[in-house]
Amino acid sequence: MTPSARAAAAIAVLDRILAGEAAEQALTNWGRASRFAGSGDRAAVRDLVFQALRCRRSYAAQGGALTGRGLVLGHFRSEGLDTDTIFTGEGHAPAPVAGEDGHQPQRNEALDCPDWLAPRLEQSLGEDFPAVMAALRQRAPVFLRVNVQRCSVAEAQERLAREVITTRRNHLAKNALEVTENARKIQTSSAYADGLVELQDAASQAIVEALPLTEGMRVLDLCAGGGGKTLAMAARARLKLWAHDATPGRMRDLPVRAARAGVKVSLAEIPEKTAPYDLVLTDVPCSGSGSWRRDPQGKWALTAGKLAELAAVQSGILARAAAMVGSGGWLAYATCSLLDEENGGRIATFLADNPAWRQERSLRLTPIDGADGFFLSLLTRI
Repeated sequence: MTPSARAAAAIAVLDRILAGEAAEQALTNWGRASRFAGSGDRAAVRDLVFQALRCRRSYAAQGGALTGRGLVLGHFRSEGLDTDTIFTGEGHAPAPVAGEDGHQPQRNEALDCPDWLAPRLEQSLGEDFPAVMAALRQRAPVFLRVNVQRCSVAEAQERLAREVITTRRNHLAKNALEVTENARKIQTSSAYADGLVELQDAASQAIVEALPLTEGMRVLDLCAGGGGKTLAMAARARLKLWAHDATPGRMRDLPVRAARAGVKVSLAEIPEKTAPYDLVLTDVPCSGSGSWRRDPQGKWALTAGKLAELAAVQSGILARAAAMVGSGGWLAYATCSLLDEENGGRIATFLADNPAWRQERSLRLTPIDGADGFFLSLLTRI
C-alpha cells in the first residue's frame, strides 16, 4: 500500500470508530476485508489510527472537522507534511484538500484534554498538568517484566537479543525492561513462550514491588483481570495466591500464563470462602486516565456520570476487600488513574468511614515518570 492508500484506510477505520465502534474491532474488520494489506501496512494503519485517537481534539482542530478525514488531515498538518502528496484523489488516495481550513488548537485542544476534565486533572496534577497531558499524546513505551525465577535480567536481555529484540533497563522497577526495537516480535519470541518475560508496564511493576510481600503469605488479587499483577506477585515470593474478577472471562488466559511462568494461582469464584488473607490487592476499575496512551478511546468516552459510577464501585470494592483482610494484614488499593477523586480522595473517604484503618504508605506515578500513571495506597488496621 502507498502512503496515500494507508491514509485512506485510516480515514475509513476512524469513521467507524467515531460512529461508535471499538477501535480494535474496527481495525480487525478492516483487516479482514483488506487481504491485500501486508503486515507492514496493517501496522502502519494501526499506528495512524491510534495516534489520531490520542490527539483527537488537536487533529480535529487542525484538520477542520471531527471526522476520519479531518483527523488524518490534522495529523499530516501537525507533522508539517505536504498534504498535497497524500490527498491526491488518484487511485486509492483520499480526495484533494479543498476549503478544509483548520485552526491552531488552543490550550485544552492542544493538550487533547476534554474541557470538563481539565479542571479536575489540573487540580490533581498541579504544575505537572501540561507535561502529563503532552505525554499522553504520545505512543506508550513497551515494557517487559523479567521472571527472575526463570532467569536473570541480563539473561533475558540476551535471549531477546538473539531474536533481534533490543531492550534496556528501566528505573521504575528492578526487573523491568523497555523494548527499544522490534516490540511486535515479543509474543512470537522463545523468551516469551518459555515464560522468561511477560508484557507489563513498568509502573504496574513498581506498584507490585511496593507491596509488603513475604514468603508464605495468603494473598488475594481481587480485581485480577488478565492476571499481570497476580503473576508479578508470584514472581516476588512463594505465596498462597488466589485470583478473582467480577467478570471471570477476563481471567481465561491466566491459567495458561501461570503455567508458562511456572507458578500456581487458584481462581476464586467466591473469595470470601478462603478468607482471611494476609494481603488483598484491589486494582479497581477506574477512569484509566493514567493509561490513555494505550486506550485513547477511553479519554473521549469518559463522562462525569461514569466517573461518579466508578467512585461507587471503588468504594464497594474497598469495603468488600477490607472484610477479607486478616489480623495484621494489608489492604492494597491501586488504580491506573491520574484523578485525585479516584486516588487520595477515595482513600480519604474510606478512612473517614472506617476509623479503625490507617494509611501506611502511598505512591503516585505519572507518565512523566516514564511509564503509565498509577496510584497505590497501603492500608492496615489500627
